[in-house]
Amino acid sequence: MAQLTFAAIASLALWATFVFVQTVRHRDYFLPVHDAADEDTHAAPPSTWLAAASFGMLFVALVAVVGLAKVLSPSIEAVVAAAGAPQAVIGIAIAVLVLLPETWAAARAARANRPQTSLNLALGSALASIGLTIPAVAFVSVLIGMPLALGLEGKDLVLLVLSFVVASITLVSGRTHVMQGVVHLVIFTAFLFLAFVP
Repeated sequence: MAQLTFAAIASLALWATFVFVQTVRHRDYFLPVHDAADEDTHAAPPSTWLAAASFGMLFVALVAVVGLAKVLSPSIEAVVAAAGAPQAVIGIAIAVLVLLPETWAAARAARANRPQTSLNLALGSALASIGLTIPAVAFVSVLIGMPLALGLEGKDLVLLVLSFVVASITLVSGRTHVMQGVVHLVIFTAFLFLAFVP
């Protein structure tokens, strides 16, 4: 229980710090490099009322997405069972459904030759998925008394470390380009392949 609580608080702290850095402290880090001085690149910060309303709508959308995932999970489970795929594929399918809007926006930004925006969307989406999902799942686990183990198998741990190394190289350079994006996609494809063929 103590380890689960620590993981939940640490994840939430990382997400909150990223949001603060991206929206307040270092907004300029997330502007496209060629337009960093252009004030029209991003909209002005929202008013307090608009931010509160947006937070409320975000919560409503989150409940809707979780409800949609719950409704679709029996169908996904049936398809996975019929295909003879491992049970882990169900989680991947649900994650794809939940992350589809961010994925679509990142792909559109990449097609528009805005790799920095594409990477920002991907980072924000990944941090939100991890930083908000772990605390929510931990809270529900404690609330209903269901044990939960957060851990990775060996192959997943190797892919995670590889992802960290490649992401570090991508971010330290200060700019992104197609080759770095393809390396990230290959790692992701390896994860998907190994989920279907363990």
